[in-house]
Amino acid sequence: QVQLVESGGGLVQPGGSLRLSCAASGSIFSIAAMGWYRQAPGKQRDLVATITRAYARHYADSTKGRFTISIDNAQNTVYLQMNSLQPEDTAVYYCGAGKNSFTMDYWGKGTLVTVSS
Repeated sequence: QVQLVESGGGLVQPGGSLRLSCAASGSIFSIAAMGWYRQAPGKQRDLVATITRAYARHYADSTKGRFTISIDNAQNTVYLQMNSLQPEDTAVYYCGAGKNSFTMDYWGKGTLVTVSS
């Protein structure tokens, strides 16, 4: 089993920035990729970005150019730097981990990001 703990969510004004972190522990040897997904109220959970341990990145079109995903393999931690945040970015952000970028086998409990003036 893999445990994922997210941190860094909160309230930010439009145009502001936040940095999310997700630390993995447990059977981390099985993890080849980590990523961020988000779920707004009344909507499905959508991809934000993924990254492999080899640093291959994939972004949703809605976040390209504004969000940056990074990984610290030594610390088993993935980060999401979010810039130019807009109200439509408001959601619960979930960290995922899996054997590849397309399948997340483990999930964190989520951290709320609210973008509002």
